[in-house]
Amino acid sequence: MNSIEKNTTTDRLYTEIAELIHSARYAVVSQVNTTLLITYWNVGKLIVEEEQSSQLRAEYGKQQLKELSKRLTKDFGKGFSRANLQWMRILYIKYPICQTLSSKLSWSHYCELLTISDDDKRSFYEKECINAHWSFRELKRQIDSSLFERLLLSDGQTNKEKVYQLATKGIEMSQPSDIIKDPYVFEFLGIPEKKPIMESDLERMLKRGLEDFLLELGRGFMFVGTQQRVTINNTHYYVDMVFYNKILKAYVLIELKRTKLTPEAAGQLNMYLNYYATEVNDEDDNPPIGIILCTDKDSLTAEYALGGLSNQIFASKYTLCLPNKEELIEKVARLIENGA
Repeated sequence: MNSIEKNTTTDRLYTEIAELIHSARYAVVSQVNTTLLITYWNVGKLIVEEEQSSQLRAEYGKQQLKELSKRLTKDFGKGFSRANLQWMRILYIKYPICQTLSSKLSWSHYCELLTISDDDKRSFYEKECINAHWSFRELKRQIDSSLFERLLLSDGQTNKEKVYQLATKGIEMSQPSDIIKDPYVFEFLGIPEKKPIMESDLERMLKRGLEDFLLELGRGFMFVGTQQRVTINNTHYYVDMVFYNKILKAYVLIELKRTKLTPEAAGQLNMYLNYYATEVNDEDDNPPIGIILCTDKDSLTAEYALGGLSNQIFASKYTLCLPNKEELIEKVARLIENGA
């Protein structure tokens, strides 16, 4: 056996062993995580059952948790603070059937989910966290950016049925409109909201923060490139950002505007979509989707600029800071009440 054959054999053997080790480590971590969740759930069950059987007063219950925390921490180390014991108690109350807990989520995930008092909202974030494989940091960011409320407000048809659908199914991605949010939140760029910034600078910063941008865009997005050239009659045009969504099997072309929505922007993006449909799409690709991200839009301009087009073009506002949660929650509640 010559040296080339030896190297090839070694490489193949290394790859197989590495995959085996990775699989084993994942299985161990998953098993430990599942065992930990079940243990904490049972701890919460014991605490709640004791409270119910003894009819403990709230003040005495707090003192009991404090004493439990001291003794458990002394004997078993960290992880049994009074706050953690309280989370275990709430975990059992919110998930009375142990089998409804997901082994794909960690204790940290569930502690963050339990901060959400609304059951429908919590259910939505739990399902999306599982579907999109969010880390704890990503889950926290999506909650802080009010993703649930933004999705409910995106198409202007907020109602109880839509809340129920998000709570029971998460984000269903069966048509282009399912991927749209309004507004998009780019707080991860760290740009002051009222600071002037050029479109080229915004594009560059989004590319630099691509991981966070992909999280904000949602499931299934893969980055293709920026300033993608479109040549028509020897004239070069450039699409700001191009992605491909593997769930919808479609290219997604994004145009960034540091102004409000204009009809010219819609016409330009429509031309790009026609080009991609004819020159870039493969046979099994669906028609490309266009998104105009602008600082503001009014419904009348959007209706006339985007209406009647054969291509799927959407306009959404973006903001450089986290939205006001209370205002969004109030707006959702108002729309549900009016449209119920």
